[in-house]
Amino acid sequence: VQLQASGGGSVQAGGSLRLSCAASGGTFSWYTVAWFRQAPGKERDFVAAINMSGGSSDYADSVKGRFTISRDNAKNTVTLQMNSLKPEDTAVYYCAADHSTARRLGVWARYKAKYEHWGQGTQVTVSS
Repeated sequence: VQLQASGGGSVQAGGSLRLSCAASGGTFSWYTVAWFRQAPGKERDFVAAINMSGGSSDYADSVKGRFTISRDNAKNTVTLQMNSLKPEDTAVYYCAADHSTARRLGVWARYKAKYEHWGQGTQVTVSS
């Protein structure tokens, strides 16, 4: 499956952005999808994940309560709604997919090594 991330941009602290991950070339509903982010000079970190049906999701503590991940399998898209953005959210955001039919996400969903398909990344910049 091929992934295309979009929706990044520049926003002031407290603002919102909506990222989209569009998939093609596979049966999207068989994949767990996650968002990771990478700030300059730092590791690529887990942000959020959602299972194949959308019934199970997980968030990094740093974004819990501010970000919401959702999916529309009919449209082959996963969306990350980001509210109350902070300067520390500034990073390149990547969507990734793992061929998993897990009904419930576990800690494994937070590991980037688990994901074999990656999008190209979209820049999010939050100014104070």
